[in-house]
Amino acid sequence: MATETSNRPDTDQEASFAETALKLGGKSDEEARRTGAIDKADDQVESLFAAQYQTVNSPAHVAVWNRDIPIELFQSTDVTPSAEVQKVMDDSLDVVRRHLSAGTLMDDEKKITEEVFGDLGAVGYWGLLVDKEYGGAGSPFGAFAPFETKMAMLDPTVAGLASVHGCIGAVDPVRTFGNAEQKKRFLPRLADGSSLSAFALTEPCAGSDLTQLKTEAVLDGDHYVVNGEKLFITNIRPGRTVGLVCMIEGKPAVLIADLPDEENEQFQIVRYGIWALKHTHNVGMKFKDFRVPAENLLIPPRGDGLTIAYHGLNLGRVSVAANASGVMRTMMASMIPWAQFRVTYGAEIASRELVQRRLGRLAGLIVGCDALVAWCGGLIDKGYRGEMECTIAKIFGGAALTEAAIDLFMKTHGGRSFLHGHLFGDHVCEYLAPSIYEGEGEMLAMGFFKSLVKDHGKTYFEPVGKALAAAGIKKPNPLNPAHAWALKSVAMPYLKWLAGRRLSSITKPQLPNMPSEMRKHAEFASENLQKMALEISSTMGKFQLSLADRQCRMAELSGRCQDLITILCTSLYGARQTDEVIRASADILCQGLTQKYTGKRPSNRYFRQLTELGGSIANGSFKSIAGIEPDEILMRYE
Repeated sequence: MATETSNRPDTDQEASFAETALKLGGKSDEEARRTGAIDKADDQVESLFAAQYQTVNSPAHVAVWNRDIPIELFQSTDVTPSAEVQKVMDDSLDVVRRHLSAGTLMDDEKKITEEVFGDLGAVGYWGLLVDKEYGGAGSPFGAFAPFETKMAMLDPTVAGLASVHGCIGAVDPVRTFGNAEQKKRFLPRLADGSSLSAFALTEPCAGSDLTQLKTEAVLDGDHYVVNGEKLFITNIRPGRTVGLVCMIEGKPAVLIADLPDEENEQFQIVRYGIWALKHTHNVGMKFKDFRVPAENLLIPPRGDGLTIAYHGLNLGRVSVAANASGVMRTMMASMIPWAQFRVTYGAEIASRELVQRRLGRLAGLIVGCDALVAWCGGLIDKGYRGEMECTIAKIFGGAALTEAAIDLFMKTHGGRSFLHGHLFGDHVCEYLAPSIYEGEGEMLAMGFFKSLVKDHGKTYFEPVGKALAAAGIKKPNPLNPAHAWALKSVAMPYLKWLAGRRLSSITKPQLPNMPSEMRKHAEFASENLQKMALEISSTMGKFQLSLADRQCRMAELSGRCQDLITILCTSLYGARQTDEVIRASADILCQGLTQKYTGKRPSNRYFRQLTELGGSIANGSFKSIAGIEPDEILMRYE
């Protein structure tokens, strides 16, 4: 991960783009300030990356705003871990298999047992993302993320906890922002699992709006004294280590805090009923005069605690898609035996088109997740921030898992889905929750759109807005000479960009050798991504400074852009696969996303391909689910 500082101006000394736009749009100073704080945190994260790896040079941004799409940035490769890393991964899978076989994975409260945590620590599981010099395995993220899929096929909670600990827990903040002493003190015990970790950000009033943070730390001698409350924090128990986000002197900050071994007057666990995350500990915390050594404060080279929080979220977002891919494989492994067992009107339902359609669609969703995980993992390892790309993976993964659970898995199993002991009935909230984890999908879609338009808006629209405000013009009319005069200098750069964009032709992508159906998808995505620049810019021009209030339009544009990028990545991923079923699954997903984008009805040919794929999967052709033990068929009949 690159941490080289760019030549961008110090964003602490200037108003953010969002703050400026909202003020010019007539919003209150309070709303502009709060939104601007988030925008500044985003800028500060950007400054941690070398210029070539920042958002304006990221694949998603370049694909829309540049005339040539660098296809190589959308191609993924399989990352082969070192023998040492592979051994940790294999041993970790063996630990979980052993406990599953012995029935010792969960305790009496159906939580992952401390013995499992210890056994995983002993083989190096918790240190996969910790550098070797601090006792970890030093796995590249491009190898770690698909490994999470394999672990999720055994147990999604264990897989998810690797992300909680290594991506959004204390590992990433310390390894990225800790000083030499902090790394030496914390990372070895985070690596061996003697300190399992979490990240305490959310509060009763601070979720999507992180400017509402109220937990406060005040320096008292050589300690900070913390008071406040946290909510919905995963992997919290007494004795754990947390990255604690709090306000220090009016600014967000992060303290690495070791929780006491037992609750006391200074530290209390807040317990509540929660349907999701039921196999781990998701609780709240209350702090009253809780003391944390001052030397545990993380100090980023730029920015504040929100900078640290935003940095780790990208890894967690890719993990959501990786976990979803594994869980959907368990769904497929459950659907097939039931489809072969269940007989209606004298025939197995596995022979019915609607069931075959569900299996084919599920395969497409799985391969789409795999493609995005491989793509994002590679970008992270190359040094890209990957904020837009990881957002796509998270949104797709969460939405895919929801669709798979409700429309494919549940409907195939029918009423038995709701029986105690059925995978769906027992885990439905686990299947739905990923659409919320690491940011709710539609909120993230707007964040994606804001990242997409930020540079364009700052370059072309912000100067116009400032000129209008200076001239006292609220509703500009280009035919009004006074208005035209006020805008004569600031509008010219945009008019030149607009003319150049309209007059230049769409560039054909330089695609590698690939099957014709995959090439067709890649060309479709590339062409329409290049067309989006004019549509997005036109939308910005139409709504001007009120665009921030047009959430529905932003989400819709964002969604279409994400779908095109998913088509491009999946087609390139599918093209390099030798397994014809995986390639056919990629084709089916791309066809479905194309139909969604164009609004065209599915053809008979598409339905034939889809059901043929599903029929072959029912007969065992989807090889990567081999070895998954399907759940028991409940209420069997003769």
